[in-house]
Amino acid sequence: MASDPLHNPEPVPTTDELAKARAHERHRALAVGALALPNLFLRSALTLTLLYGLLGLVLITIVQFGYLSASLAVAIGVAVVVLQFVLGPWIMDLTLYFLYDMRWVKPEDLPEHLEAFIRRVCAENKMRFPSVGIIRDGAPQAFTYGHHPGNARVVISRGIMELLTDEEVEAVVAHELGHAVHWDMALMTLANLVPLLLFYIYDLAWRWSEGDDAKGKVPSWAVSIGAYVLYVVSQYLVLWFSRTREYHADRFAGQATGNPNALASALVKIAYGLAAQHSKELAGMNAKERAAYQKQHASTGVSAFGALNIADRGGAVNLVLSSASQGGEAGTAEVDRERVKGAMQWDLWNPWATYYELHSTHPLTAKRLRYLSDQASAQGGEPYVVFDRAQPKSYWGLFCADLFTLSLPWVGLLAAAGTLVGMGLSGQGWHWWLCGVGVSLMALGMLAIYRRQYPRGACENVTVASLMHRVEVSPVRTVRATLTGRIIGKGVPGLIWSEDFVIQDPTGILFLDYQQPLGLWNWLFGLLRASRYQGKEVRVHGWFRRGPSPYLEIDSLEVLDGSEPARRCYTSWVTLFFNWFLVLLGVALAVGLAVAVR
Repeated sequence: MASDPLHNPEPVPTTDELAKARAHERHRALAVGALALPNLFLRSALTLTLLYGLLGLVLITIVQFGYLSASLAVAIGVAVVVLQFVLGPWIMDLTLYFLYDMRWVKPEDLPEHLEAFIRRVCAENKMRFPSVGIIRDGAPQAFTYGHHPGNARVVISRGIMELLTDEEVEAVVAHELGHAVHWDMALMTLANLVPLLLFYIYDLAWRWSEGDDAKGKVPSWAVSIGAYVLYVVSQYLVLWFSRTREYHADRFAGQATGNPNALASALVKIAYGLAAQHSKELAGMNAKERAAYQKQHASTGVSAFGALNIADRGGAVNLVLSSASQGGEAGTAEVDRERVKGAMQWDLWNPWATYYELHSTHPLTAKRLRYLSDQASAQGGEPYVVFDRAQPKSYWGLFCADLFTLSLPWVGLLAAAGTLVGMGLSGQGWHWWLCGVGVSLMALGMLAIYRRQYPRGACENVTVASLMHRVEVSPVRTVRATLTGRIIGKGVPGLIWSEDFVIQDPTGILFLDYQQPLGLWNWLFGLLRASRYQGKEVRVHGWFRRGPSPYLEIDSLEVLDGSEPARRCYTSWVTLFFNWFLVLLGVALAVGLAVAVR
């Protein structure tokens, strides 16, 4: 019997539901097919052709002008290619075995779902089951290496298993398998060879320039400079090539899992650190269970964390609860999309992000999320995130101000040098006391940088998620912050002497940079003391920065239960002392030279 619309009206969509539907339709309208990636074969062939064309140009030049025999030039190129390709994976095996807390596992020792997934993907792509290594560290890490798809090694950390859902773990592994299927290991080895050889030629030609009479041939110093310019160009070509292959590995993972959103959410948790401390417990809870969980963790102060900051603890749990998807199946808790958009803002709006991407092997996470979201839409699903926020202002002014601040030491030094040369050439005499002025001006510029990088005063009590929304942060413009959470791993997962940490609070994870003035001091702490802080609840004061990855530089580190001594990092104070020392040294040098001339 047909329903009567007067007595059984259809439910009226809410405003939020209509807005989401419109956003999805706009996205589907744009995504007739998945956003087109550059043709992988053509771009690979083009990049390698350009790189080896640059290398060949330099080799031909030095052969033609008599600096090197043709046979020796070819022998150098072939020898380096062979050694790099053949020995690289074995050297990596030895490095992991001796220097990392890592073990190789048999396929049957993997979680059942992961073993079955890898077997299926390998069967579909006609490759053998890869060697799988597990780094015993709570910080998330995953990578692959080897000679070819037939002997690929995939290494993941324990943190990948603990922080991600089963489907996200499969997506991460699929991304690594994508690198193997596409022969990225071999192709990137070949690509990286070119800058290496060009730098070698630059250095060799520069040494030849000593005693070069340059009669009837191009001076070797000119060859050296040309090789160095091409070396820089080739470095950027390799980075561009690497970023292209990352996009294709993402695309492979989306196809292999059938769910590009799984890799997107994994990237959000790993790259942005939005991996909540209680995501595993929250996954699969119904509304009543979530309310009980909230009440328990907001009111119970038995842990050191809760005793010291019970209000923030409850607030943080509320944030985690609000970020988890309601009514999902077990293991499907997701990060709130608005928080993801907040984290994407820095990538898409701050000019520093573009600068760092240009110098990075990986694309910006926000751009990868866009491609994965489009792929999900093209495959008939909901896009993971549609970034629809309007940029409130331009951040180019802050970027230019940062660059100006970084240039101040050179501006001061060059101003003094220019004045010295100008006065000397104009007949006013060479006033060498200006050298001391130049040193002081350079040091004052360094102090200006210091004040931006190490602001003093009260620390903000923050969470990882709130820090990720700070668009104005840069390597120069920092936030002095206090973060409370648990140390879950080392900065370099599994490395026995890694002195850095990864901290997890109820809203996410963040890299902690432990930096002392002397490298030996860092190494000894990492080797002898750092492991004692694993699993400890800590409170960290420091300075939050954004670069290729967000991180907090440690000023002080305190274990809340007192089981380990508090640690201070003195790099900021030594830097301040050194800068003022240079100021005073420059003044003394200027006065001394002025008096000596008189």
